[in-house]
Amino acid sequence: MADMDDLDQALISALRHDARASLSTLSEILGVSRTTVRSRIERMQRRGDIVGFSVVLKGDFAQDPVRGMMMIGIEGRGTDKVVRQLGGLPEVRAVHSTNGRWDLIVEVGTLTLQDLDRALNQIRSFEGVANSETNLLLTTRKSGR
Repeated sequence: MADMDDLDQALISALRHDARASLSTLSEILGVSRTTVRSRIERMQRRGDIVGFSVVLKGDFAQDPVRGMMMIGIEGRGTDKVVRQLGGLPEVRAVHSTNGRWDLIVEVGTLTLQDLDRALNQIRSFEGVANSETNLLLTTRKSGR
């Protein structure tokens, strides 16, 4: 995504706001031709900057009324093992590797706070997990899913 210019960034922003916007609407918003919008989208798809478009259903959020992001620090070289263990937990929705203070960011979803607490305690007990921090997701105004 380093090859994106200001127009590409503006186009991505407009698509994040409304991925169903027509080429005409996008060209009007960005002040460029429909052909330019179409070619930019196609180029970003070919390069892999845009990997897909999706729909977020109300039911996707109803399934997990309690959601959180757990940041995990891993000691040594245990990342692969921890990721495999996380993949076996039904509460884990996604596992992201990252840079900075934390090694992994894990999206967790459950029906109740007690279920979330149980899942977090299980994850904290994994060999290799040195420390963690969890933030509850209170409101989702926009999702890239």
